[in-house]
Amino acid sequence: MKDQKIGTFSALSIGVGGMVGGGIFAITGLAIELTRGAAPVAFCIAGLVALLTAYSYWKLTLAFPSEGGTVDFLNRGYGTGILTGALNILLCMNYVVLLAIYAYAFGAYGARMLGVADFDLWRHILLSSVLLVLVLINFLGPSLVIRSENLLNIGKLILLGIFIIAGLSSPMPHTHILSPENYTVSTFGIISGAMIIFLNYEGFELIANAAREIREPRKSLPIAYMGGVILVMSIYALIAIVTVGHLSMEEVSQYSTYSLSEAARLSMGTPGFMMIGIAALLATSSAINATFYSSGRLTYIIAKSGELPSELERNIKGRPNEGMFIFAILTLLVANFVPLNAIATMGSTGFLLVFMAVNIVSFRRAREIEASRLISLAGALACLGAVTALCWQTVANPDTRMQIWILVGMIALAFGIEVIYRRYSGRAIHMGRE
Repeated sequence: MKDQKIGTFSALSIGVGGMVGGGIFAITGLAIELTRGAAPVAFCIAGLVALLTAYSYWKLTLAFPSEGGTVDFLNRGYGTGILTGALNILLCMNYVVLLAIYAYAFGAYGARMLGVADFDLWRHILLSSVLLVLVLINFLGPSLVIRSENLLNIGKLILLGIFIIAGLSSPMPHTHILSPENYTVSTFGIISGAMIIFLNYEGFELIANAAREIREPRKSLPIAYMGGVILVMSIYALIAIVTVGHLSMEEVSQYSTYSLSEAARLSMGTPGFMMIGIAALLATSSAINATFYSSGRLTYIIAKSGELPSELERNIKGRPNEGMFIFAILTLLVANFVPLNAIATMGSTGFLLVFMAVNIVSFRRAREIEASRLISLAGALACLGAVTALCWQTVANPDTRMQIWILVGMIALAFGIEVIYRRYSGRAIHMGRE
């Protein structure tokens, strides 16, 4: 059809662009602190969980192409009950957490590049400023977002490619840490540490939203989903190798929130430091831009099924912007008042729970969507195991033990909002696409 313009490469680009966003700049240092020399392995473990889930998304997208993506899959799998509504609200919360991660990274790298004495103050100023500026751009000139995204995606991949090549080509004084015999973290510790970086992989779900525009879905979707996750897994593992190879564990802890720029400084000097700093600012602002652009649409789709107030269906300047404004306010609060470790835990756990639910949908409707029940079940169990490991790690560490209540509160809030909404809204809940 003439309106189906997205080919295999473009579909792959959507997934890769969504996955290689601001998260890799924000959480690499934290991941290495938790898993030390096993960080490359940890990225691959998280990638394997994403790969299993990407299989379920591939099959569901092929069977039920729609712009609703995850929302549509949940609606089809669980009907109009409270569970569906709570999962969709949790999905919205996950995107707030993603925005907070991106903004946190923008503020950290920006403050480091400025070399200011009061680092924390300027991190807060910069992260708040970029959120306010980009929400204004999305409101006044949304077409700029679409035109700029492809260029920004290409730019950040090129700069990260230079970082990897230069890092591997220069002497790495700490490569001994990468040897399994020098791992100082238990196997379960590696797995639990891996799960905190899972949100770096969530971007493959964006492919589902473009399903109706893909030219040859049977050919393109497996390459976009499975090939995209494998490609990004390789990129992340190489970034972890370069960072661990150039920074001591003490330096990783010292420069945790901007570890990539410090690794680039050691391998390429000041130009490398500036290059990765610019890449981080481009990647995080691009990710914020794209997430703001889609956030209003996400709340609009959920509201159309009756699971959110009808006010979120209204258009402002031709687009459903009310959801975007709500996302912006909540992100400002999370990014400024919640520690990075807790933000990452919230985001990864939230997406793992939603993805577990999607894997279960794939398992239950396997015959209808021509999927392997075994692989779909493996995906659901992998997500469940990942959530368990992540919660265990949070509780086991005295420094983060209290953060489990933030996570519990987020999940309870999603269900609480849905229960109260169902009780008092009077809106009829419907599938909308069946």
